[in-house]
Amino acid sequence: MTAQEELRRRVADFLAVHDPRSTPALGWLQARYDAGLAWVHFPVGHGGLGLPRSLQGEVDELFAAAGGPDNRPRVNMIGLGMAAPTILAFGTEAQKKRFLRPLWTGEEIWCQLFSEPGAGSDLAALGTRAVRDGDEWVVNGQKVWTSGAQNAQWAILVARTDPDRRKHAGITYFLCPMSEPGIEVRPLRQITGEAEFNEVFLTDVRISDEWRLGEQGNGWRIANTTLNNERVAIGGRPVPREDGMIGIVARNWREHPERRTPDLHHQLMELWVEAEVARLTSIRLAQKLATGQEPGPEGSAMKLTFARISQALSGLELELNGADGLRYGDWTMTRPEEVHFLSKDAGHRYLRAKGNSIEGGTSEILKNVVAERVLGLPAEPRFDKDLPWKELQR
Repeated sequence: MTAQEELRRRVADFLAVHDPRSTPALGWLQARYDAGLAWVHFPVGHGGLGLPRSLQGEVDELFAAAGGPDNRPRVNMIGLGMAAPTILAFGTEAQKKRFLRPLWTGEEIWCQLFSEPGAGSDLAALGTRAVRDGDEWVVNGQKVWTSGAQNAQWAILVARTDPDRRKHAGITYFLCPMSEPGIEVRPLRQITGEAEFNEVFLTDVRISDEWRLGEQGNGWRIANTTLNNERVAIGGRPVPREDGMIGIVARNWREHPERRTPDLHHQLMELWVEAEVARLTSIRLAQKLATGQEPGPEGSAMKLTFARISQALSGLELELNGADGLRYGDWTMTRPEEVHFLSKDAGHRYLRAKGNSIEGGTSEILKNVVAERVLGLPAEPRFDKDLPWKELQR
């Protein structure tokens, strides 16, 4: 019996005992995790079976076809896409046991406390401080552009623990309970009127050393694992042909021949080809991950491409719609749990797409990553590379 056949048998055996129609959703998800059918490529005991990642899609499809509940993947994208692989790679056995199960089932939602007002594009310049006090760390600082902080029970946090070392070397990575006294979450209203993001203020927040992830001072290396996974999650997801923005604009073109002009036709053809190249590249990246390789700088290229094409297509959609494209009907402040980018009107899509080149790593930084790590071009001169963080101008 092949691994694929064995996995299908496991799914069938599981469904025979745990009927999704009669089992409470949370209990069903917990049982699926315990059976090793959550992340089949994770180790046994941590929701997986140690099988190839390429088999995960079939497992998900079989459970979805049987009516199995999902684990709120769009609400807990940071937990599932970024925190989980980082905890698996760097966490202690106790940390993996504590966090991975409730993270996967959706019992605990996660957010990401990385960006700061003075350290977004240059994350290594972050100024949030964590000072050791016995078995705890006392954290003070401010984070910004934090998605889902209002709903999160836990956060992945990077903080400076040694200002005497150069900026990349004095950072430590923590798992931060969002219920701790001293954490204040304030909504950030965007150009669309929504508030998907937050400012998070940390004042004398105490985090047990038990929740430090990895060695003290190794936070930059661990954060890069998180960021590589983040960029794959944003820009490297394989999609069907004409899915997303290119599908919306192409349908608009087909349904409204009266709006066509030679110039718009040329723009659409160029973007259709670029979208297709990006789609095929994302499939190649997914195949690489399926072989067990870790996400690398290719994720940065995919995220960069996603942002550029999304903004170009949302602009083209407005041109196709003419005056109708300028309408934007609802400025009510809402706090969506997930981004409804495609389900809104053209005006919303145009405004929301502006954030694509900021969120998940700015396009300027990603261009540097691609230039240096993919193309092998000389690194950008960095005058502050070897200076202690405390001597940097901020």
